[in-house]
Amino acid sequence: MYRALTYKYLKLNKTEDFAKLVDQTTLDLTYKADKGQCVILDNEDVTDFLRNNDVTQHVSYVASKEPVRSFAVKKQKELAAEKGIVMDGRDIGTVVLPDADLKVYMIASVEERAERRYKDNQLRGIESNFEDLKRDIEARDQYDMNREISPLRKADDAVTLDTTGKSIEEVTDEILAMVSQIK
Repeated sequence: MYRALTYKYLKLNKTEDFAKLVDQTTLDLTYKADKGQCVILDNEDVTDFLRNNDVTQHVSYVASKEPVRSFAVKKQKELAAEKGIVMDGRDIGTVVLPDADLKVYMIASVEERAERRYKDNQLRGIESNFEDLKRDIEARDQYDMNREISPLRKADDAVTLDTTGKSIEEVTDEILAMVSQIK
C-alpha cells in the first residue's frame, strides 16, 4: 500500500499535500490467476511499477507522513476484518494487527536482502547496482526505525525468523509449522 501511494506521489510530481493525495485515492487488492496479488490504484493495476528504484527510494519518506499512514492502516484493518489474512509490512504486528494470532518478525542480513532485490530487479528488467541497493536498504531501515510515527520495531510477542540463506520454500515451511502450532 505504501508503495502504491508512493507511486502516486511520484506521478503527482512529489506533491507535499499528503492529505489531498490520500483523499483522492482509491486502493484495492485483487487476485489474478496469471499474476497473483495485484494492487489497483485509482482503477489502474500498478503492481508492476511498485518495485522500481524510484518508488523504493521514496517509500520510507511517503510512509512517514501521517495522512498516508492513517489511510494505509485503516485500509489494512478493513482488509483483515473481511477474512483471515496473511499480511507483511513494517508495522503490521505492532500497529495494524497487534492482536494477530501469529506475528513473525523476519530478518535477513543486508547483503542477503540486497541480493534478493538485485535478482528480483533483474527478473523485472530493472537496472540496479548491488552496492547502491545495500546502501538504500540500510538507509531505509535506519529511517524507518527512527521515524516519529509508527517506527519499525518488533512486536513483543512476535517470533523472530532469520531468513538469511533460506529459500522462499524453506521460510514458508517454517511459518506453516508455526501456524500449525496455533490452537
